Amino acid sequence: MNNYAIKKLEDDLWESADNLRANSKLTSNEYCMPVLALLFLRYAYGRFIRVKNEIENDPNRPRRHGVALPVEAKDFASKSAIFLPEEAQYSYLVNLPDGKDIGEAVNTAMKLVEEQNEKLSGILPQNYNNFDATLLRELVRLFNNDALDDVGGDVMGRIYEYFLNKFAKNIASDDGVFFTPKSLVKMIVNIIEPLKGILLDPACGSGGMFVQSGDFVNSKGMNANQNLTFYGQEKVDYNAKLCLMNIAVHGLNGDVKSGDEANSFYHDAHNLNGKCDYVMANPPFNVDKVKSETAEGAGRLPFGMPGVNKAKEVGNANYLWVNYFYSYLKETGRAGFVMASSATDSQGKDKEIREKLVKTGHVDVMVSVGNNFFYSVTLPCSLWFFDKSKADGIKDKVLFLDARNYYTVVDRKTNEWTENQLNNLKAIVSLYRGEKSKYEEVINAYHEEFASYPKCNNELEGHSYDEGFETVITNLEALLEEQQIQSKREIAQAELNAKNLKEALKKAKTKEEKDNLKANAGETNKKEVEENWNQKMDSTRELIVHAKDAHWLYSKFGNGNYQDIPGLCKIASISDIEEKGWSLTPGAYVGVAETETEDENFEDRMKEIHRELAGLNDESNKLMQIILNNAKTLGLGE
Repeated sequence: MNNYAIKKLEDDLWESADNLRANSKLTSNEYCMPVLALLFLRYAYGRFIRVKNEIENDPNRPRRHGVALPVEAKDFASKSAIFLPEEAQYSYLVNLPDGKDIGEAVNTAMKLVEEQNEKLSGILPQNYNNFDATLLRELVRLFNNDALDDVGGDVMGRIYEYFLNKFAKNIASDDGVFFTPKSLVKMIVNIIEPLKGILLDPACGSGGMFVQSGDFVNSKGMNANQNLTFYGQEKVDYNAKLCLMNIAVHGLNGDVKSGDEANSFYHDAHNLNGKCDYVMANPPFNVDKVKSETAEGAGRLPFGMPGVNKAKEVGNANYLWVNYFYSYLKETGRAGFVMASSATDSQGKDKEIREKLVKTGHVDVMVSVGNNFFYSVTLPCSLWFFDKSKADGIKDKVLFLDARNYYTVVDRKTNEWTENQLNNLKAIVSLYRGEKSKYEEVINAYHEEFASYPKCNNELEGHSYDEGFETVITNLEALLEEQQIQSKREIAQAELNAKNLKEALKKAKTKEEKDNLKANAGETNKKEVEENWNQKMDSTRELIVHAKDAHWLYSKFGNGNYQDIPGLCKIASISDIEEKGWSLTPGAYVGVAETETEDENFEDRMKEIHRELAGLNDESNKLMQIILNNAKTLGLGE
């Protein structure tokens, strides 16, 4: 399912659910969790049906007297899925007779699911009697949508996020907590490469880091639950419940703590300091009023405390997080996290901490990310990566990547990295690390994608990849033009055929004549002809995008030789960073790219510039408010 289809699904589901909410007596917060739990149950049911079919169709399934043994709960556990008794199956709720209590039936379904997975105990709502029966039936029918069987767990996570933001902004962004978009999570996972050991997310939100890490391990032919141990902390109970639902539906086992004991500023809830193989997080940015003495007493501050005001509060906790992420790592650990853009160059105590951090040699990669990657905020951000076991050749080096202008526009409010763009960025990191084979895997995957198209394959076989990819683009664009011309001809012919048939049927005198005319007319359905051509053209357009992605990467790094690219990437030494005043801002190192002569819609670009300015103005206003608040605390304000 592509982004546009997902967006339409989100919009359709939300519009219907919101119309139902408007007719209820429940507030958004009261309505939110039950709706999300129903979404969870619907997805769990789709997964249950798929796994059940796999089990039943397994030729090696044990048999007794020639008959396959019945499916049991333990069979689902081995497939990392939740077994659903009949009364917990979504089809049971959809088909519940009108005379039955739908509220009690849904409550029972949630109880049965909790019984099947102890990690969900006390998590799923069981207050569906608060809903009007008619409203609840409509809600159950709403999520009986076949499209939800076609999406993966990451998309369900996005739908969770979408609903949360729509229901109540304060849930998604309370104290700076918001849910991490998939492409940022995948970027972190791709660079961290979590394969075996302990993985901690001390600000785990809805569990996206766990889900994508699990997918990464499984994609390597391994079992995520056997290879990784997931630990999470989440101060907001609401988010922790979403996390537990999210990882459960993906068949993952995790230990997630929530509430006051899970406030990472004051607690190492799992006692994991110095024990983690991987740390990943999207922590709340620019948090203030953290009690400095309590935070200091909780430890995990290898580089010392950030600035503290007269009220004995940390005015900006960004560098508390930086300390924590480093401190949790064992001697060979890796960390990757999202952070406010301003943190890469902040001054005062932050700069002192950053200097100590850089001198360890464990800062690995720094990435600048553009605006509008989050649903709830427009501000840019940065990705930080630590590696305590860097290869000898890069021990005193840091790779800076400025990806602020490298993204795909999903809609006017949202940007993301596509799979190809993620692979391209990862390929650059691989070359920096001396892992040329991983770069070649990406290039070869592009090559294989075009190999089944004769014109494309001939060019790739006869030229260097660079020349070949350029020619592939030209050939595909020519093919698209041919398809567009041919489609117009066939659609026009279909219209003519339909018109002629309609006229002939009017003149036919008997039913037999009409039947003969219809049988001999062939396909005259204009809509079907149009849809067939649209599919062909969409496929070609997609290939063109892939060819351009391939050319973007190969034109910069050829057969796998890393080089600094102005405006994109730069490998800097610790002495280089010292000369820049210990800044970790990629833009300070990569410089400015050469101007590319590429056609660009002026109106679209102006809208993008205005959008960027709006985001910067928002950030400026927030920073100004922080400055004013700090000034008042120091007695400098009114």
